[in-house]
Amino acid sequence: MRRRLIPILILSLLAGTPLAAQAQTAAAPQAMTYGRDPLQAIDFWPGKGTKAPLVIFVHGGGWKRGSKDNATGAAKAPHYTGLGYAFASINYRLVPDATVEQQAQDVADAVAHLRSQAVTLGIDPGRIILMGHSAGAHLVALVGTDMRYFAKAALKPDAVRGIIALDGAAYDVPTQMAQGGRFMAKTYEQAFGTDPARQKALSPTLQAAKPNAPDFLLLHVDRVDGTAQSNALAAALRKAGTPVDIHALPGRGLRGHMQINREMGDADYAGTGIVDAWLRRLFGQ
Repeated sequence: MRRRLIPILILSLLAGTPLAAQAQTAAAPQAMTYGRDPLQAIDFWPGKGTKAPLVIFVHGGGWKRGSKDNATGAAKAPHYTGLGYAFASINYRLVPDATVEQQAQDVADAVAHLRSQAVTLGIDPGRIILMGHSAGAHLVALVGTDMRYFAKAALKPDAVRGIIALDGAAYDVPTQMAQGGRFMAKTYEQAFGTDPARQKALSPTLQAAKPNAPDFLLLHVDRVDGTAQSNALAAALRKAGTPVDIHALPGRGLRGHMQINREMGDADYAGTGIVDAWLRRLFGQ
């Protein structure tokens, strides 16, 4: 019985499912869509004033599960709106019904939609940050390094001020697949296939030559592959001349992987202050 429970627990962690004990709440969000598919949807919480900075969150879940309803983390919306920022959490189409390329395009299209509604929503289109966790960290890093997704959405590289990647995976897809272990092998193959050229194209580390998003913040916990993937992406961005900060946070393995998402925005969590300081620098408030 215990062996059967372990995979279930791991899948829950990868999906970022919040715990019932999380008590922080925010006002009900405004629901909107950015495409025709039911999963092309956004929850939006307004900030202060008529030109508030905006934090956009992209959930994780192995590219095939998770949603803005169960994988955003309970602390983020109340924390960032409490700072005066607007906050949005997006859904995107999931593997196998969609490809990772389509998922990245969904992220770019969601950014474009929110920018197009800037006046109505009271946001500053010049002060937008993309944040993602796990598979969502991979997707925000991908759209922040491969400008084809922004270009297709009629966006320039500075359409966002920066990218925050929380304990991501598969920044270098071929290396991740070689070192990811048996449990994740099917997930990676389902997402990225077996074509080396496609795997390279979907690797932010291998697409880090400029142009890129203007700034990056990479946070990771104590996971061997996650640490190595984050360090390699940081090195590639620096080589390209793109500003990047990288920090290791407390927490180990899959439990730490869940914690970084669940507790981001909690004042007692070590990562919250790091992100807040980085946002203040980029947003100017």
